[in-house]
Amino acid sequence: MPVTTLSSRAFNQDTSRAKKAAKDGPVFITDRGSPAHVLLTIDDYRRLTDSQVSITDLLAMPGVAEIDFEPPRIEALVSRPVDLLA
Repeated sequence: MPVTTLSSRAFNQDTSRAKKAAKDGPVFITDRGSPAHVLLTIDDYRRLTDSQVSITDLLAMPGVAEIDFEPPRIEALVSRPVDLLA
């Protein structure tokens, strides 16, 4: 997938070129030489955003039971005395 890079000025002067280039891959638009924006087709955008995996899907994957995972305890934040008279 080719990546196209255009300056903001080039993008403003020829948006149709940028749209055509986005059909083949992402178009990076730069401001003062640094990437500032990315132009994608709507299909590419949806592919990126619709493929979010939930934690329940990840935990249901085969082989998860064999992974050693010991999260740190946060007792200091959870077990504070409560003042009911305040």
